[in-house]
Amino acid sequence: MFVSWNLFAASRALPFVAGWIGDRLLGDPEGWWHPVVSFGKAIAAGERRLNRGEQRRSKGAIFSLALIVGMYLATALLLGLAGMISEPLRIALVAVGVFYCLAGKTLASEVRMVFEAVERSTEAGRQQVSRIVGRDTSRLSPQEIRTAALETLSENLSDGVIAPMFWFLLLGLPGMMAYKMVNTLDSMIGYRSERYRDFGACAARIDDVANFVPARLTACLMLLVSGKWRHWDFVRRYGRAHASPNSGYPESALAAILDCRFGGTHDYFGQPVEKPYIGTNDRLLTSADMERAVRINERAELAMGLLVALLSLSYTLYNI
Repeated sequence: MFVSWNLFAASRALPFVAGWIGDRLLGDPEGWWHPVVSFGKAIAAGERRLNRGEQRRSKGAIFSLALIVGMYLATALLLGLAGMISEPLRIALVAVGVFYCLAGKTLASEVRMVFEAVERSTEAGRQQVSRIVGRDTSRLSPQEIRTAALETLSENLSDGVIAPMFWFLLLGLPGMMAYKMVNTLDSMIGYRSERYRDFGACAARIDDVANFVPARLTACLMLLVSGKWRHWDFVRRYGRAHASPNSGYPESALAAILDCRFGGTHDYFGQPVEKPYIGTNDRLLTSADMERAVRINERAELAMGLLVALLSLSYTLYNI
């Protein structure tokens, strides 16, 4: 038993599981400092200073790469120094980092609050869903509000849970933190609007690459845990047709599971953006659909979390 515990502690599995459980229990407590908020402030400050004049594309690329690589190196250096001081300190820092990089509990809570709000009034639903989507919500109907929330639930299962776990498995906490920087950059400057088209082009492309495997893995996990693997052809067809090279896959998986329709035209920064429809059954979405979608998310997260923990432990055993 002592040997087994030492092996578990020596691997990435122990801090990963500790941080993962922390997210499941606490989510993102209000009032706590969060590294992603600091990422956002740094990105906003750099964008205001650099996104002007000529060569915006080059400046945006250098800025984005500097933040991503800098985050990876800074995290690796911090863990190295912590390990020199105390191995339990290093393990604790990794666990805290994992906790901050995952957003499974918070995502489900936000989507539930959207469905509860829209039951009170359309305006309450619009205000609540604006917290989790980038589109203009001021004219959304109740059905569009519910659709937006479920689209976000599926897309952010990939961005906020599966992808961070995937990069932790490959590159440890430095890779996980670098991915969060990639994702934050894309969410802030990776738009095709006039302001960000050039400056955020590199950030958007890096995000596409970083999420290529996780998005498809997310869709596979969703189908597997729901027993709907036979719908992979549906996911592949609609996922490829989506404007985004990645987000269409988890959205298509959830649309197939719920037998509903996602997509359509949405307003971003005052401009209409046409997204292809995913599915054909334009039925009314209900709170029961939301609860089912949340359960699918939780099961997919559980499957990925166990996979990461087991592979992390297996890697340690293999290298003994």
